[in-house]
Amino acid sequence: MSLLLLVVSALHILILILLFVATLDKVSLLGAASRRAALLNSSQCNKEVMLWTLLLLPSPSPPPAGWLKAVQVLMVLSLILCCLSFILFMFQLYTMRRGGLFYATGLCQLCTSVAVFTGALIYAIHAKEILERHPQGGSFGYCFALAWVAFPLALVSGIIYIHLRKRE
Repeated sequence: MSLLLLVVSALHILILILLFVATLDKVSLLGAASRRAALLNSSQCNKEVMLWTLLLLPSPSPPPAGWLKAVQVLMVLSLILCCLSFILFMFQLYTMRRGGLFYATGLCQLCTSVAVFTGALIYAIHAKEILERHPQGGSFGYCFALAWVAFPLALVSGIIYIHLRKRE
């Protein structure tokens, strides 16, 4: 049983790391000539794709599109839900009576996977339109791929938590 708890905890920490990198690193979108654009930072070298911080800092440029704000909020929400589910798991692990199920942790982790899926899907639909308009081309960065990897892992983790029982 302790090996299963170790594996589930390691999987959860892996998902947290993937989500942090996918949300905060600067390689969500690659333009031509190695231009990079981040999900939460502004990109000075790629003016066609305006990606601004979640903090509404004053800037001379127009605000980002609504779809980008939705993706930012969903990715930050997924980080918050994933952290909350890990805290809930640790709390339930030490306070729950024997035989109890980790429903709250599982539901929170399933909500994390839905938030990541929705954010990555919105980003894929709209960023692909931007990349197709550029004559030089471009591609998605590895942060986009990490978000798609985090989605099934969070889904599996949520299902495991729902079926996991506390034993001595």
